[in-house]
Amino acid sequence: MRALVVDRSVPSGLRIGEVPDPDPAPNQALVRVTATSLNDGEIRFVLADAADGAVLGWDAAGIVERAAADGSGPAAGTPVITLGAAGAWAQLRAVDTGLLGIAPAGADLGTLATIPVAGTTALRALHRLGPIVGRRVLVTGATGGVGRYAVQLARMGGAHVVAATGDPSRHGDQLRALGANEVVTDPSALRDPVDGVVDLIGGRQLVDAYQRLSEGGTLVAVGHAAGQDERFEFGAFFGDQGRHDRSIATFFLLSCPNLGPDLSWLAEQVTAGTLDAGVAWRGDWDRVGEATEVLLARRLHGKAVLDLR
Repeated sequence: MRALVVDRSVPSGLRIGEVPDPDPAPNQALVRVTATSLNDGEIRFVLADAADGAVLGWDAAGIVERAAADGSGPAAGTPVITLGAAGAWAQLRAVDTGLLGIAPAGADLGTLATIPVAGTTALRALHRLGPIVGRRVLVTGATGGVGRYAVQLARMGGAHVVAATGDPSRHGDQLRALGANEVVTDPSALRDPVDGVVDLIGGRQLVDAYQRLSEGGTLVAVGHAAGQDERFEFGAFFGDQGRHDRSIATFFLLSCPNLGPDLSWLAEQVTAGTLDAGVAWRGDWDRVGEATEVLLARRLHGKAVLDLR
């Protein structure tokens, strides 16, 4: 099969080449991939550390070519979206059926390829906050792939959504259209406390966001775009002065049990137009160099999708 393989001799670090077909385990379906979406983390960090010849990629959508031998998962011919630690940037992918969601018939699989990491991360982070109806929820890094989904899902869940972005004058109208009630530059600009935070930036913004949590509030740290240490001042974790029972949580997406229902539900919402997938760049996979360039330069506010041919 053809795949995007790591190759340090080319500027993007990736080229289309021939690799062996995957050999699925009994609990894995073999999926013919039609589209994949790129995530900043895999381009900025995973690709940088990968060995030549590796086939990477977390997100993919396509059609089941061969059902799992153990009888789990959908039948051959079913359109699906898939998640895994690697293997998405190839024509065929072996994927655990617990990390596979069913796509609605006739859906645009390229658009649905944006869901696996971004959509499920946002959904699971909001689940971690608990009930959010009528509560104030801050989303940092709100214009990115995860952030856009988090803003929309938080509003769907009944929250008063505060979106943080470095340039509110440029992105404010778009974020309000997605469901944000307020748009700020960063957590330090908050006028009132928040009950929950989905933090995608880390560093100083995570520290500032934690300090603005109301009593009993939770911050879920799921992104590290700042690439900075988190340094808390002495007293930040004292339990007095209205700071009682505040918490910081995180999780590893691939360790979350049974993501299939989440993937399927999100696919239904995107197909119905209830959620905007935020595809900001799309092209054939031979244009991967262009896609990685705009991601690394942080010029992309939304998701990049590659169509496989």
